[in-house]
Amino acid sequence: MDWKSHLNDQSEALATFREARPDTGGAFTGLHRATMGDGALTVREKELIALAIGIATRCVDCIGFHVRAAMKAGASRDDVADTISVAVMMGGGPAYMYGVKALEAYDQLS
Repeated sequence: MDWKSHLNDQSEALATFREARPDTGGAFTGLHRATMGDGALTVREKELIALAIGIATRCVDCIGFHVRAAMKAGASRDDVADTISVAVMMGGGPAYMYGVKALEAYDQLS
């Protein structure tokens, strides 16, 4: 697969969808921007997490976009390889539901 061409094609497809449904596209972009900036975790760490989820849920486009963003945020090849190992170990799961459970556990245990 030619990742550069694939990501360029997907970027064009996403732009076409945003024109057709600007509210949906804008809402997703807003969520992305609100989530992926530096906070308690760095952008690099967040991109590696997103990459692991993309791998575990078998989202080819997510993998490409988050590898690229992780690299831009300073992730090394070894960082990505480690992330792949974690994703393989976890195998996915409904992240939203389990994320809520993890936050609930943190709140109860703190």
